Amino acid sequence: MGMTILFVILALLIGLLIGFFGARKYMENYLRNNPPISEEMLRTMMLQMGQKPSSRKLHQMMQTMKAQARKANK
Repeated sequence: MGMTILFVILALLIGLLIGFFGARKYMENYLRNNPPISEEMLRTMMLQMGQKPSSRKLHQMMQTMKAQARKANK
């Protein structure tokens, strides 16, 4: 009886650890592939600040943001 309870608790702890790290890895990959800020959002922000955004500048800003996110994740 004591061994059964020990195995159940051990299995629960292992499952929680695997679930936590698996979910964390999934979210990191999701946010890397689908950043929370899009080019359209950047365009809107720049227009609100009084700047006229070109597509080249928007693309450059997105690449910079992605590079910083990759650098932060390492």
